[in-house]
Amino acid sequence: MKNTIKSTILATSILSLAASANTDTPEQLTNKEKAVAVISSIETGNPDAISYINPNKYIQHNLAVADGLEGFGAVLQQLPKGSAKANVIRSLQDGDYVVTHTEYNFFGPKAGFDVFRFEEGKIVEHWDNLQELMPKNASGHTQLDGTTIITDLDKTEVNKAIVADFVNTILMNGDMEKINQFIDNEDDAYLQHNPNIADGLSGLSIALGELTKANMPMSYTTNHKVLGEGNFVLSISEGIFMNKHVAFYDLFRLDDGKIVEHWDTIEAIPEKLEWKNSNGKFGF
Repeated sequence: MKNTIKSTILATSILSLAASANTDTPEQLTNKEKAVAVISSIETGNPDAISYINPNKYIQHNLAVADGLEGFGAVLQQLPKGSAKANVIRSLQDGDYVVTHTEYNFFGPKAGFDVFRFEEGKIVEHWDNLQELMPKNASGHTQLDGTTIITDLDKTEVNKAIVADFVNTILMNGDMEKINQFIDNEDDAYLQHNPNIADGLSGLSIALGELTKANMPMSYTTNHKVLGEGNFVLSISEGIFMNKHVAFYDLFRLDDGKIVEHWDTIEAIPEKLEWKNSNGKFGF
């Protein structure tokens, strides 16, 4: 009952703010803190968090949600009673962008990445990628556990360049002879949080081989954005998985110039006639 009341209050606040177009400056928080507050409000029902969104400009890239604050509020009103959960595990900031990595119960248990773009301290654009939570993988890792501490802030741009090169060289062009430029061979050198893949290059090789044998190879076709803070870098890509058009969100942790840990979500992109907005899944 308590969660139902919270969700109703939050949805009502969103719709009221959208109608009033109140643009008062909220308390002084970092953009990262504001993004975390918005995600957390899905569970807590805190209506103050909605003031961190610009009610006059909120571009939505979740294709199941209509544009603007009205679309966000309408979805919250549809949540099953008492079901909402949103626990932010990781967050990182790159210029005007903030990334959150969250354990959700949002129409079912999910792992999710959200990306917010800010202008003058207000959220004006949102992207996300969600995947159902699954049991631990063969190496005993979940989709969300693992390191959360951000380090190496002075290496942000270098680490982003490494990930961009990895995505282009390995994931898009398939030049596996160069894999050790990015990941060392030992199984404990590469911790894997994908629910279907074990640790190490050996686990990755087995999983990719099984997909190929099933005539369903994984294909990355376009890299749309790379965002990072210190030792964490998120790559947002487009491609084919299980013969479906999908968005790949891959979060990497780097150490001393090598990729050492990986989390991801893979979400199917619906046919255009099913879209609730016209902004597209990417549009960076």
